[in-house]
Amino acid sequence: MKGEMEPKGVSMAISSSLTTPLVLSHGGEYEDQIKKCAELQNNHLHHTKLKEGTSSFFKTCFNGINALSGVGILSVPYALASGGWLSLILLFVVASATFYTGLLMRRCLDVNSQIRTYPDIGEHAFGKKGRMIVSIFMYLELYLVATGFLILEGDNLSNLFPNMSFELAGISVNGRQGFVIIVALIILPSMWLTDLSKVSYVSASGVLACVVIICSVLWVGVVGETGFHEKGKLLNFNGIPTGLSLYAFCYCAHPVFPTLYNSMRDKRQFSKVLLLCFVLVTLGLAFMAVLGYLMYGENVKSQVTLNLPPREIGSKIAIYTTPISPITKYALTVTPIVSAIENSLMFYHNESKAVSLVVRTLFLISSVIIALTVPFFEYLMSLVGAFLSATASIILPSLCYLKITGGYRRFGCELVIILGIVLMGIFVVIIGTYTALQQIIGQLLM
Repeated sequence: MKGEMEPKGVSMAISSSLTTPLVLSHGGEYEDQIKKCAELQNNHLHHTKLKEGTSSFFKTCFNGINALSGVGILSVPYALASGGWLSLILLFVVASATFYTGLLMRRCLDVNSQIRTYPDIGEHAFGKKGRMIVSIFMYLELYLVATGFLILEGDNLSNLFPNMSFELAGISVNGRQGFVIIVALIILPSMWLTDLSKVSYVSASGVLACVVIICSVLWVGVVGETGFHEKGKLLNFNGIPTGLSLYAFCYCAHPVFPTLYNSMRDKRQFSKVLLLCFVLVTLGLAFMAVLGYLMYGENVKSQVTLNLPPREIGSKIAIYTTPISPITKYALTVTPIVSAIENSLMFYHNESKAVSLVVRTLFLISSVIIALTVPFFEYLMSLVGAFLSATASIILPSLCYLKITGGYRRFGCELVIILGIVLMGIFVVIIGTYTALQQIIGQLLM
């Protein structure tokens, strides 16, 4: 009898919902069944933790830095130029707020061992509607970030090869659009890899690429003719929304924090991991922002690499290195989205490999279409940072924590801090989104 019940119990344990009633009034038979399911579920979770919790402190730090670092490092000089020197304070404010909300997510994960992902946190706090809201913001954010990778690649490669044009199926395509399509074709094989352990072999280059880019830009300023002569503005109120939104975009890694947490061997060290990752990434962003603003002032472009003189060695190293990170990050970034689509379709198609290939290919094609339609990197990233990153990384973690722990019932210093963070997030969402949409619409109508 035990051999027959166990597979069913395991299945029930794995697919159990956080909304399952804790008490049933159908007699002892149901209570015995619940006890068996709970025991099997605990055993399953125990084995899952043993399997997943293998990462050391330093490996998790590396993964965290890789998740936080990305194309944001190229846009922070533009963000600083938008708001002026004093807006650099906002970078540290956003970093502090998102670090704190990362700690709140960790506390939510500690509440219940069944909470494994960001959507799980939303469901545990607000039920099925909470899961749906978190999933929408999380997946839309990741989709637009991945689309930003393609825009970034097109801009930098067209700057590197300015006179190139392509002809596809008898249609003339300019250099930037052609490069977006070529990069998509390069990314496509990695999209077909469903085993993340294979994709992870190329992901480590992201952190190294960011270090190389910073050093190369510094080299251009020190050795080249550019120098550090620009003074810039002390404060530009009109550019504050754009700068604040771009700062928020730099800290949009919260959807992967539960994965990092569950992968740790010693989960008690996760808070220290977050602290180290945020400190190193924030220092790198601040250094890059100051560096680019001193070099190019108000003329700095949405990606500082577009300002670099292409003939200098340092510029070539930075420009050639820039495409590496987006190419290696794209497949990893969109994995949660395509996996969710596949899981919903596999119910009807019995885990067909062909379905997986079609889903992943069509997903990349849709991303390419958006990248070709909205070629304004700075405005797209500003929109993502204002509407999605601020919501997913600042507002939702705070609200979920207050609901799960009942913190909204206890007035104190913690509640005041969290409400202040939520209000800051709402401000970024409203003002930043309005400004970004206004800029995008204005560019499309030109």
